[in-house]
Amino acid sequence: MQAAIYSTWRHIFKLDPDRSLTDEALDAICLSGTDGIIVGGSTGVTYDNTVELLSRIRRYEVPCALEVSDEDAVVAGFDHYFIPLVLNTPNAEWMMGRQVQALRKFGAFIPWKETSAQGYLILNSQATAAKLTEASTELSIEDVEAHIYMADRLLHLPVVYLEYSGMFGDIALVGRVRGLLQGAQLFYGGGIDTAEKARQAAEAAHTVVVGNAVYENLEQALQTVEAVRGVEVKLG
Repeated sequence: MQAAIYSTWRHIFKLDPDRSLTDEALDAICLSGTDGIIVGGSTGVTYDNTVELLSRIRRYEVPCALEVSDEDAVVAGFDHYFIPLVLNTPNAEWMMGRQVQALRKFGAFIPWKETSAQGYLILNSQATAAKLTEASTELSIEDVEAHIYMADRLLHLPVVYLEYSGMFGDIALVGRVRGLLQGAQLFYGGGIDTAEKARQAAEAAHTVVVGNAVYENLEQALQTVEAVRGVEVKLG
């Protein structure tokens, strides 16, 4: 079986369709040497603003994936599609509810070879995604490990995403999670706003996701690309 497009990604920029980005900033991002771009956000994502952002990104050769957070905002033309499943929520709507509802409508039309599930573990209680999904963020190490076993060994999800959006996470815990994984690729996102933080995250996770820094300090965000490239970690 051919490897997924994201299997060798070490650095990703995540762009939110609901946030403004100048042409100059997008040019710098797409030509930075990043391995890929994920388009997605927790709120305010619509079909129109997703189409608009994709059309701008498509001027460049960088691979681009859509993280599907709303069935009404699904746009054709992306290289890959990620379907997030929130592992640590008691609300089944965010694990199987919305996903099954969407599959009832569109299952026959989904490009399955270019579609992958993401098992999200949201660990910052103040993150918008945590509040929206009612995620249980106060987890012990044993709790985290149990969620990882579920995602990686029972569900065989291809991607596990540790999300600390809005803060820099527990990198020792990230490394511990990576050591538990047998099949899943570990994405890490949250608080990466300097090259040093990007380097630390790259030592712990397979794939580093840089999001908010793009909008808060673009110059620093761009420096994370080379910082990640300077860290060798075996994928898989």
